[in-house]
Amino acid sequence: MMTPLDVLELRRQHLIARDFDAFADLFADDGVIELPFAVNGLPTRLEGREAIREFSLRTADRPIDIIDLHTVQLHQTTDPEVVILELTTEARHTTTNTPFETHCIQVFHIHNGHIKLFRDYVGTHALPDLTT
Repeated sequence: MMTPLDVLELRRQHLIARDFDAFADLFADDGVIELPFAVNGLPTRLEGREAIREFSLRTADRPIDIIDLHTVQLHQTTDPEVVILELTTEARHTTTNTPFETHCIQVFHIHNGHIKLFRDYVGTHALPDLTT
C-alpha cells in the first residue's frame, strides 16, 4: 500500500510529465478537487475521478509547462491520511516562454493510496494570462 507521501510524489511526477490520465488515476472514484480561489473560469469544485480526468484532459492544452513542484514545508497532521503542503510551482508560459512561480497551500486527504480530497489554495496573483 502506498503512503500519502508516495501518492504525492507520483502526483508530482505525473503533472511534470503531463500524464493527466495517470494523475486522475491517483484519485478515489469519489475523489474531489476544490479550488476555493479559482480564477479565469476554472471550477471551484470537481467531483469524481472521471470528472477530474475529463477536466484535466480538456485543459491540457493550456500554455503551461510545469517544470517542478517544490515542497517548501510538509505538515503531517494527527490524522495520518491528511497532509498539508506549502508548495511552489515552477513553470513557464509556453506561448511566451516566460518562466513564473506560484505559491500555494494544498490540503490532501489520502485514503488507501487514493486521493479523496485535494484542496488547492493557490496564489492566483502570480499566474500569467493563459489566454495568450
